[in-house]
Amino acid sequence: MSALTVLFIGGTGIISSAAAVRAVELGHRVTLLNRGSSSLRPAPPGVEVLTGDVADPASIRRALGDRSFDVVVDFVAFTPDQVQADIDLFTGRTGQYVFISSASAYQKPVAALPIRESSPLRNPFWQYSRDKIACEDLLVGAYRDQGFPVTIIRPSHTYDRTSLPVTGGWTVVDRMRRGLEVVVPGDGTSLWTLTHHVDFARAFVGLLGLPAAVGDVFHITSDEALPWDQIYTTLAAAAGVDDPRLVHVASESVAVVEPEWGPGLLGDKAHSVVFDNSKVKAFVPGWQATTSWATGAREIIEWFDDDSSRRETDPAAERAFDRLLAGARGFGGQGEDPLGTGE
Repeated sequence: MSALTVLFIGGTGIISSAAAVRAVELGHRVTLLNRGSSSLRPAPPGVEVLTGDVADPASIRRALGDRSFDVVVDFVAFTPDQVQADIDLFTGRTGQYVFISSASAYQKPVAALPIRESSPLRNPFWQYSRDKIACEDLLVGAYRDQGFPVTIIRPSHTYDRTSLPVTGGWTVVDRMRRGLEVVVPGDGTSLWTLTHHVDFARAFVGLLGLPAAVGDVFHITSDEALPWDQIYTTLAAAAGVDDPRLVHVASESVAVVEPEWGPGLLGDKAHSVVFDNSKVKAFVPGWQATTSWATGAREIIEWFDDDSSRRETDPAAERAFDRLLAGARGFGGQGEDPLGTGE
């Protein structure tokens, strides 16, 4: 494939940073449009950076002028009004518009495994997911009615070295290292899929500029589906903890004690997810996710341990865990529902 001109709206997030690196490696001419550089995930060498704020559409128009691109990817569109602004702005100015949706949009509870791109979309638990579904509906309509050249991508849980996938973040690792109990939402047996951002990027960039991908939808995930208990014990092993003290608490109870965690648990993590990636593999021949969670967990711990300022615990998470654990002990320990909300 010849070099593409590619615009990334965003470009410094978990997914977009790896995608930018991969696109540059393949010789594409990459432009990032965001509010400013990120010290956490800086733009790779050779990338053009424009400044604009998606909350200020006029600043986006000023930054872009009358430029056109072979591919436009919006990593930071979450609502239909943001997507409509993109449709208005990029109609006639790109050969492919890529929308980053979410695998959390798939039907919850999950009706059948493995999940395929044809699986129904419905999530009554999480507004984030419902907004992504509404964005997809808008874009599919624009493709059908106007020929707007959309490709929809549904990532699942994609991580990099800076992002811990467990509820409570670094506080969980800190408690493990101190020999304290940690809360695992649910019973620890449901399956979850974690995808390293470099693996995701290799498949994702392979879809850019591909005419056959226009008007279509893809999810991109690892094929490694692990029980939550194994995810926690693997993380513990990477942190030097041989026998972490895991306590299972109903996800509904966790959501009551810490409401901010509720939608992501009940609308996504509480359900077993196994994905069929045969579609993206057919479009990007030879692609395979190759980074195991064991490797990813070591990478995460090494990054946090490299700088003490990164190892900050969350007092609110500590209080939530202590309350949940007290309830679990009061109601007979593991397997019980401390707040009587059901599982």
